Amino acid sequence: MTRKRTQSAAAEEQSTYLGQLIRIRGARQHNLKNLNLDIRTGEITVFTGVSGSGKSSLVFDTLYAEGQRRYVETFSPYARQFLDRMDKPDVDSIEGVLPAIAIDQANPVRTSRSTVGTMTEINDHLKLIYARAAHLHCRKCAQHVREDNAATIQSTLRHQCAEAGDPRVVVTFPVTVPLSMPEQEVEDFLSAQGYTRVHRETPVKLVAPAEPKATKGKSKTAKAPKARSSKANSTDFTHKVLDVVADRFRVGGVEESRLSDAIASALLRGKGKVNVFVLPNTETDAEPAPWRFSEGLHCATCDIDYAPALPSHFSFNSPLGACDTCRGFGRVIGIDYGLVIPDENKTLAEGCVKPWQTESFKPCQKDLVRFAKLRGIATDIPFKHLPAEDQLWVIEGDANFDGNWEGSTFYGVARFFEWLETRTYKMHVRVMLSKYRSYTPCTACHG
Repeated sequence: MTRKRTQSAAAEEQSTYLGQLIRIRGARQHNLKNLNLDIRTGEITVFTGVSGSGKSSLVFDTLYAEGQRRYVETFSPYARQFLDRMDKPDVDSIEGVLPAIAIDQANPVRTSRSTVGTMTEINDHLKLIYARAAHLHCRKCAQHVREDNAATIQSTLRHQCAEAGDPRVVVTFPVTVPLSMPEQEVEDFLSAQGYTRVHRETPVKLVAPAEPKATKGKSKTAKAPKARSSKANSTDFTHKVLDVVADRFRVGGVEESRLSDAIASALLRGKGKVNVFVLPNTETDAEPAPWRFSEGLHCATCDIDYAPALPSHFSFNSPLGACDTCRGFGRVIGIDYGLVIPDENKTLAEGCVKPWQTESFKPCQKDLVRFAKLRGIATDIPFKHLPAEDQLWVIEGDANFDGNWEGSTFYGVARFFEWLETRTYKMHVRVMLSKYRSYTPCTACHG
């Protein structure tokens, strides 16, 4: 009876500390002298002492070694042959030990991209987890994007029709044809493939081309040129998209084979895209937006294709995963407004904006004072005492700035430096910009 009570008391005691304490008993590794120690988990424990006192023997050669040894033993014999074997430390017992990660006492090769995750190789495991377990969402509409096929589209369509009350639907696939193509040719083309009905015809607008970059050359003016607006004519169409009917039915009463054949043929003819239209109950009712489906990693709503996730997509050391702005460094070299306005005790009239106090840019200083008075901003109090919105106006200018540097809106300090960036072919401009640049956290990925 006494023995049973002793065993139950020991089990109860062990359950109270299991997961909260690491118990080391009789540690004799290297210069440790039969050490007994309890270490709390979930806390930061620091071991200090003179050289040779046994810090490394306890932390690395005893605690870490036992944790790694037990972790490796959980693998199969086949996997263990590829892993480093660690000897059992000289210790009577270690209870509550967890798998451990050790950063060696060395000076590893570090770069500006190095982090704790890269130096401990945790980042490699995180990349694999995100690549295999992450869910893709469209960057435009934020909807979940998954790899669909005929079976999953069929299941989703049945679910959506059941929720909508089993309406009559039209399964279509998109076909793009030039706008100049005669209708008879289009009809002959579709008839040759066995399709005679078109549910909807959608003209596609011409996308406006991007404005060309500013060419490098000499200019005699000190002001930036007026911005030009280039808009495509809204009536310019290059082609049209035909939603060709593959089949029409009520999903609730249609045979399984007919539904699957309609979806499969639509995916084949529509190059992996299917549009399902819900027919209105009456002629006066408006037709709802179609249900769009597609094969592969493709957002049918926004018509955007995505590539399968790779570990390199989640690595800032890879061009595929690095931020496009800072290239994975976490900071960029840009204009430091602390250098642009070094003395915030100066007023706007006294010239708190340093680069505008030179003879070349005196007109900018005059513009600042003139527009500030028009806006009702005080020009005779220190810049640091101005309201935050007025300080922001000095930096960013008017939100409705139309590009006319001699117009009725103020451009601001930021647009002034953007204009200077277009004139870096001049040596003195590059020298001037270098005086006001410094490394700042990346605004795209926030470092």
